[in-house]
Amino acid sequence: MSKGPTMAAPAMVAGAAVALAMAGACTPTVQLQAPDKPITINLNVKIDQEVRVTIDKDLEDLLAKNPDLF
Repeated sequence: MSKGPTMAAPAMVAGAAVALAMAGACTPTVQLQAPDKPITINLNVKIDQEVRVTIDKDLEDLLAKNPDLF
């Protein structure tokens, strides 16, 4: 009669406990934190381009109506 299998059971349980403890220590954590400064989005470029296009068209119309202006 061999006592090997009965002695191996506690060693396997201890090994499994160590493996679970090691696996639990390696779990990643995710932390969410709000930024300190507010987020700003600069939309002035598009507005500026639209204003310039409108002014250019208005000037072209004005010059077309009054060719002797300059």
